[in-house]
Amino acid sequence: MTTTKYDLEELLIDFAIIVSEVVEGLPATRLGNYLAGQLVRSGCSPALNYGEAQSAESRNDFIHKMKVILKELRESLISLKIIERKSLYDFAKVSAAKNECNQLVAIFVKSIETAKANNLKS
Repeated sequence: MTTTKYDLEELLIDFAIIVSEVVEGLPATRLGNYLAGQLVRSGCSPALNYGEAQSAESRNDFIHKMKVILKELRESLISLKIIERKSLYDFAKVSAAKNECNQLVAIFVKSIETAKANNLKS
């Protein structure tokens, strides 16, 4: 399956919406509030940064922006794991969010590898 630019943008927007649902459902405790703040930033930022990556000034700039997206996705995954292990939100919904995040991580790892390889060919 080939993921087009538009499809990837849509996947990232969908992930941000999934994250927003988890964040809104977290308890108003110190931990819940802390994780909500972290997750809303790291979970929504990939979609926004992807827009920046599409306007990169060079291949190296594109690769850098893609790496930032990957870092944010990995941060989101860890937050989701903490939420899951502490049973702070519906297990099935957090599990689905983790699955989506893992898929996005895999896509971005491959995309970065491809971009680096293409950069070396130039």
